[in-house]
Amino acid sequence: MKFHHLGIACKDLELAKVWVSRMHSIVKEGKPVFDPLQNATLVLLHTAEGLLIEMISGEQVQHIVKRGTNFYHICYSVSTIDQSVKDLEGKGAIVISSPKPAVLFDGRKVAFLHTPMGMIELLEDES
Repeated sequence: MKFHHLGIACKDLELAKVWVSRMHSIVKEGKPVFDPLQNATLVLLHTAEGLLIEMISGEQVQHIVKRGTNFYHICYSVSTIDQSVKDLEGKGAIVISSPKPAVLFDGRKVAFLHTPMGMIELLEDES
């Protein structure tokens, strides 16, 4: 597993991007995309420091944003997502969302798991 990005939940993507731009120099910004499987609008920001930040807005994250929580997940890239899910389950993680294609990552599979450190996303490496 290799660190890929941080997922940040937000009520308003534009306002959140303004705040992020005050903290980091954004060198590339993806176009917002709606992912019907995740029921969320997503934008990927690339910072000058090499950090990727995924901004997530919509019904999927509404409940945590209302509580004032914005950190949503940490994402790791993995070579074989199904095996990585099994490995993490063996270590006590609970699958929240089984592997499925993600619009933001050109159809590469993602899975979400609950762990003692919070929610993590696994993103299958490009083939």
